[in-house]
Amino acid sequence: MNISHYLADDIGHYAIEYRIHAVRRMFQRDIHEDDVEYILKNGKVIEKYDDDFPLPSLLVNGISLSGRPLHVVAGVNNLEKIIVIITAYQPDPLKWSDNFAGRVQ
Repeated sequence: MNISHYLADDIGHYAIEYRIHAVRRMFQRDIHEDDVEYILKNGKVIEKYDDDFPLPSLLVNGISLSGRPLHVVAGVNNLEKIIVIITAYQPDPLKWSDNFAGRVQ
């Protein structure tokens, strides 16, 4: 399922904000904003964390513009129409299935 299923409106109507942690990690991991936004629009939600505070969040799995597998963790504020990027990373193949959509048991 893609992220639009969890939004109250079209993703184009949402602002995207980056937490300082996300910006630091993205810099360290050579992940660009274009990649994150591409994953949000084209990736699949593989986990949801309804009890996260201060916002419920989602783990989105996808392939970046350069063909790199990435996970993006994003909080969703449907009231204010904001998607908050919490972190982004390249999933560890030892911890995730072949398509990075499920955790290895």
